[in-house]
Amino acid sequence: MKLFNNIKMNKPYSFSNDQMNGIVEDTYTKIIKECENLKKNTNCPNEQVVALLSIIASNFATKT
Repeated sequence: MKLFNNIKMNKPYSFSNDQMNGIVEDTYTKIIKECENLKKNTNCPNEQVVALLSIIASNFATKT
């Protein structure tokens, strides 16, 4: 997926091309679909979705 070609990581890990075109792309598509579903069913603004995604992302962030 071209969207992910510019992802920069702090560690030397990168997804393989097969992963990028498979599980990574699938996960991205599912997250977008669920965010759109959340907006449709709650009428919340984009900022609320961004806030929710930020909270989710913080669960995966390295604690310093």
